[in-house]
Amino acid sequence: MYSSPTLSRYIGRQFIVWFCLLMVILLAIVLLLDTVELLRRAGTKPNVTFGLVVEMALLKLPEIGQQIFPFVILFAGMFTFWRLTRSAELVVARAVGVSAWQFLMPVMFAAAAIGVVKVTLINPVGAVFIAKYEQLQDRYLKLQSSTLNISRSGLWLRQTSEKEQFFIHAELVNPVTFELSNVIVFLFDADQNYLGRVDAPSAELKDRKWELQDAVLNRAKKDPEKLDSYTIPTELDMATIEESFAPPETISFWELPRFIHTLETTGFPAVRHRLHYQSLLAQPFLFLAMVLFAAAFSLRLPRRGGTMAMVTGGVLTGFVLFVMTDVVRTFGMSETIPIVMAAWSPAGISLLLGTAALLHLEDG
Repeated sequence: MYSSPTLSRYIGRQFIVWFCLLMVILLAIVLLLDTVELLRRAGTKPNVTFGLVVEMALLKLPEIGQQIFPFVILFAGMFTFWRLTRSAELVVARAVGVSAWQFLMPVMFAAAAIGVVKVTLINPVGAVFIAKYEQLQDRYLKLQSSTLNISRSGLWLRQTSEKEQFFIHAELVNPVTFELSNVIVFLFDADQNYLGRVDAPSAELKDRKWELQDAVLNRAKKDPEKLDSYTIPTELDMATIEESFAPPETISFWELPRFIHTLETTGFPAVRHRLHYQSLLAQPFLFLAMVLFAAAFSLRLPRRGGTMAMVTGGVLTGFVLFVMTDVVRTFGMSETIPIVMAAWSPAGISLLLGTAALLHLEDG
């Protein structure tokens, strides 16, 4: 078995060039289509200028760009192997003892590196852009001043301290100041034993604590006690509350673990955020699977068809992957299946299928 660092660098460089070229082309197309769509939506909004539409389209671009990464990896790999096969460069490499797995390694390494960069660098930067886009969309297109939504039953929160647990219910919430109205707080000790309740007409969030005004404290076997104020410690702040109702894509990969912990501690649902975080962790492995599929489609083109077969196979693979990911994600969002399974299944199944296809075609 013969392996050349020069050959590995050459193949890896070819893949990266194709990846960058395809990414630029697809992003340009996406930008054009998004601009047209935003112009259509802004047609009845006199306050929305063309410059604002272009700004919003540019801010939205990272969101779509991150979604098309797997497909760009797939087609970049296909074009790379197709070109090297058609020019007989891989034929020469095989003649000197280089196996398919050896000249796949630099492409797989490059794909994994792209996945790591995408998750650790592009995602945090993109989250800032997406959050800004959501703010502009709510303000100018949806004409909303806040993304906060409360169910018909009101708002429920759970707060904990060293000795007590607090379950807070509010009938009304001010979406600007986040002042709670008609508040009831149920008190429990660390062992979930009921201690009493606190009723108050309002509560405000100040310096990481809930401050209940004109509260009435009711404890078991004791007379009601009127208090000017009653405070409850919390890990929440205004930014965390607003972000909890925003899409998880607007939160940086590095901030997600802490944010998920805060949501679960205070009683907010964190299913979407946990699923998104696990999906990000699985993406480098999904990119590896795309490289294996690309090799399976394009390495033997001279003997098994041509360009049309390669393109058709790639499109079908991308479509099946998209549908499978969407279906499994839906099951994960509804918690029909574990979140980790929902996030990692597309990458794991794709990796196994890609490996099996290449082993079958190349005889190992």
